[in-house]
Amino acid sequence: MTKDQLFAFAQQITPQKTLSRVIGKIAECETSWVKNTFITQFIKKYQVDMSQAINSDPLSYRNFNDFFTRAIRPELRPISEESNSIACPADGAISQLGNIEHGTILQAKGHHYSLTSLLGGDAALSDQFLGGSFATVYLSPKDYHRVHMPLTGKLTKMIHIPGKLFSVNKVTAEQIPSVFARNERTVCLFDTEAGPMAVILVGAMIVASIETVWAGQVTPFNKNVVTWDYSALNDVVIKKGEEMGRFKLGSTAIVLFGKDAVNWEESLQAETPTTMGMPFGTIK
Repeated sequence: MTKDQLFAFAQQITPQKTLSRVIGKIAECETSWVKNTFITQFIKKYQVDMSQAINSDPLSYRNFNDFFTRAIRPELRPISEESNSIACPADGAISQLGNIEHGTILQAKGHHYSLTSLLGGDAALSDQFLGGSFATVYLSPKDYHRVHMPLTGKLTKMIHIPGKLFSVNKVTAEQIPSVFARNERTVCLFDTEAGPMAVILVGAMIVASIETVWAGQVTPFNKNVVTWDYSALNDVVIKKGEEMGRFKLGSTAIVLFGKDAVNWEESLQAETPTTMGMPFGTIK
């Protein structure tokens, strides 16, 4: 068994949710020596650049989660301004991007997963994205962990899908089939000038929760698939570049568009570093 295979196997026998919830409790702890130790060691291990944060004093944060979801200085993340441009949703790196072919999405070389499964088994919903485009952004522990809107959109639906909590790093994506369609996730659907757009926040090992700006904490409260319908509301409109959600500990954001809706930037490929707001593509 290779090192990578051993890592994948270890995840399958680990009590993922118990571990994640325990770490989540520690991450919410406000006791000074606990949260300061956790924050200091994290910065050292992952070489976190605190100079980019609005509040650059790591020990002034209320708890680890407040530090982890820290706001970044807006002048460091300008939003792509061209009228037909798509803004990158998050800091991190491209995991994969391209076309949705035959109802499947590329996870890693040699591994594809089902679009319908990713969206919670809703075939009618997945039909909107058949033949469309996808982009997967992996947020590493050192990254800024708020997710922003690629385009201005009106929220129509949110779906929470319970699942596993495998790691979502490159090694896991190469070793564990359909990891993004198996992990706990929140699917956010919007109407945009490019047609339907989905932004999917995928949970992972040690992710204590996923939040959206309109609903607050979404996970880990639900044991079954839960759908919120916003189609009758007119007031949940989020502009391009505005925050739409965040992770308490790192994970992945997946963006979907329909057929013939967008082109991704030609320079983007697997493992390309990303910064939130950078040009990500254009509307056709």
